[in-house]
Amino acid sequence: MQLTPRYGDDPVLTFEVPLGDPAVPAVRQRRRLARTLAGLDEEAWLTPSRCEGWAVRDVVAHLVGTNGFWAHSVAAGLAGEPTRVLTGFDPVATPAAMVGAMADRSPAELLAQFDESNEALARVVGGLDAASWSAPAEAPPGHLSVAAVVLHALWDGWVHERDIVLPLDLPPVLEDAEVTGCLRYAAALGPAYAAVSGSTRTGTLGVEATDIVPPFVVDLGPEVVVRPGPVPAGVPVLTGGAAALIEALSQRGSPVELPSADRWMVEGLAVAFDAGT
Repeated sequence: MQLTPRYGDDPVLTFEVPLGDPAVPAVRQRRRLARTLAGLDEEAWLTPSRCEGWAVRDVVAHLVGTNGFWAHSVAAGLAGEPTRVLTGFDPVATPAAMVGAMADRSPAELLAQFDESNEALARVVGGLDAASWSAPAEAPPGHLSVAAVVLHALWDGWVHERDIVLPLDLPPVLEDAEVTGCLRYAAALGPAYAAVSGSTRTGTLGVEATDIVPPFVVDLGPEVVVRPGPVPAGVPVLTGGAAALIEALSQRGSPVELPSADRWMVEGLAVAFDAGT
């Protein structure tokens, strides 16, 4: 399926919850993964990841490419010229082709490129003020605030870190700010993809994690809004451990539990990706 991003001054996704400085958890997560990768032997780099058809080395190659996109997108947004390069982007076929183009790189080369791309991203997103965080930049749903774009980058990197470490039986790290940002974004991304694909359905979804993340609400419709809790009575609610909820919303692990009539609220990501990473 090809993405249909929404561009311009009317973002499909906004956050009314305080986001703080999302660069801090996004950069920390990437540097932590780089340290983990530096300790792997060649056999580990060839271990199958949770992404179908991709070994650990392929996930790292993918992250090198996505880091480059995030840095370019944010820099262009901060310059007042937000990009529009994802029109018609296929979230399954295009990443696979980009990873295939790096098939000849050694683990050492991939790690060096990953380190370099992490630091390039850190330079772009570090030390931004409130006005900069509010500037529009491009993410797969379209033009969002720079803060929301960095949240997308955090969520993507966090999930792919687990795609690597869990098959290697390495313990995943749960940092509060990382988990909070990822759960808020993961709960809103599926509805945002549905909205840009033309859905006009409306509703309200509550999220009540049993740990780490305070309750919040996602208003679904042609525009998607994430706002603080408490969750109103009578609306569908996702509940469970925060990491498990992120996994489920990200097409990892068991599906979230909702009545069949409400499952459309969490199926937008699966429809957009259909298969793959």
